[in-house]
Amino acid sequence: MPLDGLDTGRVENETPEMAARREAVVEASPAPQFFKLRGELVKQGRTGKTVADTGNMWVNLKIYAGGGENGLHNHTAQDHFHLVLSGSARFYGPRGETRECGQYEGIMLPAGCFYRFHATSEEPLVLLRVGAWVKDKSEECRLNVYGDALPNGSKANGSLEVVLRQGEFWGAAE
Repeated sequence: MPLDGLDTGRVENETPEMAARREAVVEASPAPQFFKLRGELVKQGRTGKTVADTGNMWVNLKIYAGGGENGLHNHTAQDHFHLVLSGSARFYGPRGETRECGQYEGIMLPAGCFYRFHATSEEPLVLLRVGAWVKDKSEECRLNVYGDALPNGSKANGSLEVVLRQGEFWGAAE
């Protein structure tokens, strides 16, 4: 269907030249990405799933078993935030900062900011994590406070074998 058949923001008295230019501009623009937040709950460990990604910004759904945690670290090339969707978590900074976050509360973390957290609820912790590159992706490192790499799935980062709660899901319907 030509774009003229849609609400494309055209102006009144649009000339054929303007219409052609408008259609070309709209046709060259990226399409929106629609997504759902849905993930299988865990008995042990944690899962993460990217649900949308533009190349510059991404949305992850992260699910942690009650008591799940990660080690103190930073991300050198990305700003990001965590928003608690279900359960609760305690976030920590390297200077003694602490904050308990419940449903619909979160933390904004600029590139280079050290933090860690652990789930404080008995129920699984469900987080929305949104990140955006502030430097070239190739410069991204996940570092501990000594400046050493701290891989996401490492034991030093609190990673455990994932045990799913088979057939139990959080979020949107399929």
